[in-house]
Amino acid sequence: MTITMDIRVAENGRMILPQSVRKAMGLQGEAKVILTLENDEVRLTPIGHGVARARALFRQHAKVERTTEQFLDDRREEAARDVGDATDASEGAGEKA
Repeated sequence: MTITMDIRVAENGRMILPQSVRKAMGLQGEAKVILTLENDEVRLTPIGHGVARARALFRQHAKVERTTEQFLDDRREEAARDVGDATDASEGAGEKA
């Protein structure tokens, strides 16, 4: 759907999105949007749409299905190994001296 209309921008930079636009975007009450400026054009995207799009892209490109907890567990194990490697290296340097 494409809607084109003139909107007035006040001296302080504020503008009002018409109700028809808010409804088409799924905005109700106070809401947050992502503003993207590309060259001289502005695009407003409801924040929920950006999150949904990011999740869809992740699912599309993820090689292995894992939960967030599984991912974090892997990172914790990796960090523990890195700390162990650093400790081993510093102990080895002390023995040589």
